[in-house]
Amino acid sequence: MKKEVLTQNKESWNTVAHHFNGVDALPSYGPFSQTEDELNLFGDVTNKKVLEIGYGSGHSLRYMANAGASELWGVDLSLNQKRTAEQTLADLKTHLYCAPMEEEIGLPANYFDVVYSIFAIGWTTDLEATFKLIYSYLKKGGSFIFSWDHPLYVHLKSNNGQITLTGSYQEEGPHTFLNFKGEDAAMVIQKRKMSTYINQLITAGFTIQEVIESDVSENDKKGEVAISDRYYSLYKARKFPATMIIKAVK
Repeated sequence: MKKEVLTQNKESWNTVAHHFNGVDALPSYGPFSQTEDELNLFGDVTNKKVLEIGYGSGHSLRYMANAGASELWGVDLSLNQKRTAEQTLADLKTHLYCAPMEEEIGLPANYFDVVYSIFAIGWTTDLEATFKLIYSYLKKGGSFIFSWDHPLYVHLKSNNGQITLTGSYQEEGPHTFLNFKGEDAAMVIQKRKMSTYINQLITAGFTIQEVIESDVSENDKKGEVAISDRYYSLYKARKFPATMIIKAVK
């Protein structure tokens, strides 16, 4: 089942990759989230070796290069994303791999100062294996920072401004999008509780340093906001965090 999901998702990501060029990339952590400029979770990355899980179009790695990182590494499932990232980072030395994040691909152990993932980690088919691999990549004292949908946000539905809770937060497991981003692209994603992410980090050996249920950015706090029933909307995000961010240390 895991192999089938990875094969399907890889094919679909190759189809929808163009929708995500520069989307959800540092300094942003995700939809309507606070920014790295506001949170300063990475600190000074000058001369740091960094690895991105799910590098997409490469814009977060570009951000890291501009911040002074000495080595840029990344793993992404989609070949089309890799090609786009190579263009984004064409003037930089990089180590980009097209591979599943949950599989061993020979990345160096005890090597990286920072491993991070911006709105990608939730696509893993095996959270336990992924976190254990990330732990192995990091030097002692190294940081792992990731963002993802707040696990409760998927259950919030807005109807003419009335926000209600739908479905069961307690039920974890696969969910299939038949036409992801309106394309002929079926995607399977695992629904998980926040406690699952936290407990799997602990099981992998991490010490959790910070859990952020992100407010909107300072810029998005300004002025009135129109009622919106869209899945991601400033109207909803001002009332409930759309994005969670976790920082853990080896």
